[in-house]
Amino acid sequence: MSCRIGLALGGGSARGWAHIGVIRALHEAGIKPDIIAGTSIGAVVGGCYVADQLDALEGFARDLTRRKVLSFLDFNFSGSGLINGNRLVDVLNERLEEVAIEGMARRFVAVATEIGTGNEIWLARGPLVDAMRASYALPGIFKPVQIEGRWLFDGALVNPVPVSVCRALGANYVIAVNVGAEYAGRGTVVPHVEPMGLEDLSPAEETAPEPEGLFARNSRAVKKLVQRQIFGRKDNSPGISRVMMDALNIVQDRISRSRLAGDPPDAIVVPRMPTFGLFDFHQAEAMIEAGRVAVQRDIESIKHEIEARRPAPRVTRPALAVARAV
Repeated sequence: MSCRIGLALGGGSARGWAHIGVIRALHEAGIKPDIIAGTSIGAVVGGCYVADQLDALEGFARDLTRRKVLSFLDFNFSGSGLINGNRLVDVLNERLEEVAIEGMARRFVAVATEIGTGNEIWLARGPLVDAMRASYALPGIFKPVQIEGRWLFDGALVNPVPVSVCRALGANYVIAVNVGAEYAGRGTVVPHVEPMGLEDLSPAEETAPEPEGLFARNSRAVKKLVQRQIFGRKDNSPGISRVMMDALNIVQDRISRSRLAGDPPDAIVVPRMPTFGLFDFHQAEAMIEAGRVAVQRDIESIKHEIEARRPAPRVTRPALAVARAV
């Protein structure tokens, strides 16, 4: 039996661009995974990779600016998510609209969570774009996706780094990529914290009036409101989207540590990205490089371990006869 390599790509929002660098570095080393499982942004990168659209995704990521990121956020103030996500879906559909998961050359699974039951759903057939959307549908941020009668959202709530999926699909060497480990940190108990005052705030920031409403007619005011909700305020107080994302990332980090301890991968890649936040999609170039460097640190040991898992070549009878004659 040959060594089947699995690649488990974890969630982590914008930090998931590092997955692109990881895949590039593995290919440069001659390692091409047979099975790919992805959660959230890991499902997007993994799906594009299996569909041979990684070049297009990388070009899209490197071209992003903060303004372009905001332009893709079609806000929705009346539904089950802050963002409709239709503009992002249009981008994915440009190249992947006709792609079905079961028709791709290699095994691929996107992980999602079922609303109501909390079931971990493995999406291994059907339209690739729908599976990606379900896997990255952050609760409260993106609208949930209905697939085969189930309402689904972000898979990071149940399986942030899907090593178990790769194992179940027959991988006997699994490389896990955890892009959220450094962001959440280890966490500790702080017994007492002194209250913070407003000494560092300028009078203008203290008294700055808020927009009169979410549906204010002044487009500049609305744009400023949206920017504060996504990137936070000048006084470092977080916007609602950052609060939700950070809360989810802390939960994801705790679940990741528990699941990776119970089902450890054969190799784990942790890109060093301490300064990048979950909404820094416009920092793709640096994060892709961080993924590449993370693989290069351990590539020799990974190659050695994979080679050790490969079965020894079978010696045929004619070859044995020649060996005896010599």
